[in-house]
Amino acid sequence: MVVKNPDSAVNQVYSFIFESKRLKTNMYHKIRQIEIRQILVYGKKYLVASQSQNQTLINLKITAMKTTIFLIMMFTGIFISPVTTPTPDSISGFVKDATSGNVIENATVSLYRDGNFVSSVKTGTSGAFFFSKLTPAKYLIKATKTGFDKWTGIAFELKKGEFKSVSVSLSPVVEVVVDELQQEQVMDKKNYSVGAAMKTKCSESQAYFASPVAYDMVEVEHNTEEYDKINENAFKESLTNPLSTFSADVDKASYSNVRRFLNQNQMPYKDVVRVEEMINYFEYNYPQPTNGDPFSINMEIGKCPWNEKHDIVMVGLQGENIAATKIPASNLVFLLDVSGSMGDVNKLPLLKQAFKILVNNLRDEDKVAIVVYAGAAGCVLESTAGNKKETINAALEQLSSGGSTAGGAGIQLAYKIAKENYIVGGNNRVILATDGDFNVGASSDGEMTRLIEEKRKGGVFISILGFGMGNYKDSKMEKIADAGNGNYYYIDNIMEAKKVFGKELWGTLYTIAKDVKIQVEFNPAKVKAYRLIGYENRLLNKEDFNDDTKDAGEIGCGHTVTALYEIIPADSDESINLTDPLEYQQTKVVKSGDIMTVKLRYKKPDEDISKLIVNKIKDSDRKSVNSNNFTFACAVSEFGMLLRESEFKANSSFASVLALAKTSKGEDKEGYRSEFMKLVETAELLKK
Repeated sequence: MVVKNPDSAVNQVYSFIFESKRLKTNMYHKIRQIEIRQILVYGKKYLVASQSQNQTLINLKITAMKTTIFLIMMFTGIFISPVTTPTPDSISGFVKDATSGNVIENATVSLYRDGNFVSSVKTGTSGAFFFSKLTPAKYLIKATKTGFDKWTGIAFELKKGEFKSVSVSLSPVVEVVVDELQQEQVMDKKNYSVGAAMKTKCSESQAYFASPVAYDMVEVEHNTEEYDKINENAFKESLTNPLSTFSADVDKASYSNVRRFLNQNQMPYKDVVRVEEMINYFEYNYPQPTNGDPFSINMEIGKCPWNEKHDIVMVGLQGENIAATKIPASNLVFLLDVSGSMGDVNKLPLLKQAFKILVNNLRDEDKVAIVVYAGAAGCVLESTAGNKKETINAALEQLSSGGSTAGGAGIQLAYKIAKENYIVGGNNRVILATDGDFNVGASSDGEMTRLIEEKRKGGVFISILGFGMGNYKDSKMEKIADAGNGNYYYIDNIMEAKKVFGKELWGTLYTIAKDVKIQVEFNPAKVKAYRLIGYENRLLNKEDFNDDTKDAGEIGCGHTVTALYEIIPADSDESINLTDPLEYQQTKVVKSGDIMTVKLRYKKPDEDISKLIVNKIKDSDRKSVNSNNFTFACAVSEFGMLLRESEFKANSSFASVLALAKTSKGEDKEGYRSEFMKLVETAELLKK
C-alpha cells in the first residue's frame, strides 16, 4: 500500500503540533512559522520519495517526524512545562473542507464581537486559527475562501478565563452550467459574461448557483457601509423664499436601520438618520379621505417642544384603505441577491423567511416569478399562481449564496419577466432584496438610477428591501427606490418582515397615487422664517411642482405621510440669515389670517396628468391641547435631531423625548411606540 496523498500525511504532523498546544499552554505560539514550514517541506519531499514503500514504514517515518519536532522544541527552549489548562480568554480551531475533510490553507477567519468586526486571520498550512486576549462578550466566527461557500457559525458567549474551540467546515461551491440568455434579451453580454444564466422560461425545480469564475466572495473585514451625506435644511426667510416644495415619500428604512445600531449597543452614524423616515415609520390616526381623492390632508399647529419661541406645523396625508378583495391582481417578480456577500445569517436566511411571509399572504389571483443574481442573473421560478404556495416556498428554500454581484443584470431580467406577465390594470411590481453591494456590470449609483428610470416607464413599480450590515449600501438602494416609482425598507429582523409583508402588505405592494408633490406657501405676515424637518434629499425646485414630467414620491394603500415645519413667528426678534434688499423690485405682503397654504399634486397610478388639492391653516386653528399625532411626531423628530447632533436641536433632550412619547403613546396595538421609547432609553445610556 502506498501513500496517495502526501499532503494528508504532512497535515497529520502539523495537527500533532497544534494538538500539543491544548496540553502545553503557549507552546504553539512560540514555534516560529519558518521553522515549522522548513520541517514540513522537508517531510513532504521525504514522503513523496517514499511512495513505493509500505504503509507501516510510512507511519514509522511520520512518528519519527513528530519525535523530531518534539525534540527541536524541547532543546531550543520552545518547550514549556506541562500545563493541562488551555489558553484562557481565547478562541481557536481548524478550517476544513466539508467534502474531503482536508484542512484548508489561506482561509480568512473573521471574529465579530456583539455584531461588530474585531479582527481576522489567515489559516496556515494546518488550517488552524487562533484569537487571544479576548474580553467576555458574545462572539461569532465567519470564514471564507475562494471556491467555497461562506461559513457563519452560531453566536456564543465567551466568559472570563474561558477557552472555546470552533470547528469550521467549508463546502465547495457547486458550479452549474446553464443556458445563456437569448441574444435578443437586453442584457449586455460583454458586461455580464461572468458565470452563467438561465433562460426566462425556467423549471420550477431548477436552482441557480453563481459560478465563481473570476470573482471571490468578499469577506467584509472593515465597515464599508455607504450613506449619502445629509445637509440639514436651514431656516429660510418667508419674505424672500415663501415656497417650500418637496416630494412626498413613505420610505421607512432609516428607522429600522437606526434600531439595528441601537440594538447592537452602538450609536448610528449621523447620515443613517433621515428624520422624515423615522417619523413616517409610525402610523398616525388621520381620518380617511371622503372627497373622492385617494388621501386626506390634515394640518395642525402647536408650540415647538425644543424651542418655546418657535411653533411646529404638521402636515399629514392619509392614504385610502382599500379592502384586499378590491385590490387588482398582482404580478410580482422577486429579484433576490444570492451573491457571496449575502451569506450572513441576517441576509439570505432572513430574506427567505421574510418572503415566505409574503407568499403566505398572496391571493389566488396573484402570481410570482423569482429571479436571482450573483455572477450573472437567472430565473429560478416562472410566474406561478399565488395558490401554489408550496411551490413558491420550495423555490425560495433551495437558494444559496456565492459569487459576485451583477445587480444590473438582475434588474434587466426581472423587468423583462414582469413585462412578459404584465397585467393590464393590475399591480405590477419588482421586489428587490439585497445588501446593495453590486460589483459586476452596471453597478454605480448613476448607472443604476438611469437603468431604473428607463424601466419605470413600462408601468412596473419597484420595492427595495435592504438586508445585512458591514457592507450595506443604503445610498444606492434609496436612489433606486426613488428613481423607480418605489418604496424602500430595511429588514433588521423577522418582526420587521412581518410588519412590511404582513400588517402593511398592500401598503407596501399597491400604489394608490404616484408623483405626489407638496408645495407650501408661507405668509410673511405670520411667519418670519421656516425650516422643513427632514426630506433633505427629496427637495424639489418650485417650478417642478406644476411640471408633470418631474418624478416624485408614491403613496401606498393605507399609508400615511407626515411632514413637520419648524417656524419662527413674524413678531419674533430672532435674527436669521437675511439677504440684501432687492434693488429693482419690492415685495408687498397681502393681509390675510392664513399662516400658510398647502398645495398637493398627485397622479393616479395609470395616469400622466396630475390633480391638485389645496388646503390652508389659520391662527384660529391652534388648539389648547395638541393631538397624539402631533405630539408623537414631535417626539420622533426631536429624537432624530439628537441622534444627528443637529445644530437646530436647541433644548432637545432624551428626557423630553420620552415625556412626549409617553403622553402620546395612544393605543399602540402592535407595540411600535413602546419599542421606540426603549430605543430612546438605549441611546441615552450610550451617550453617557
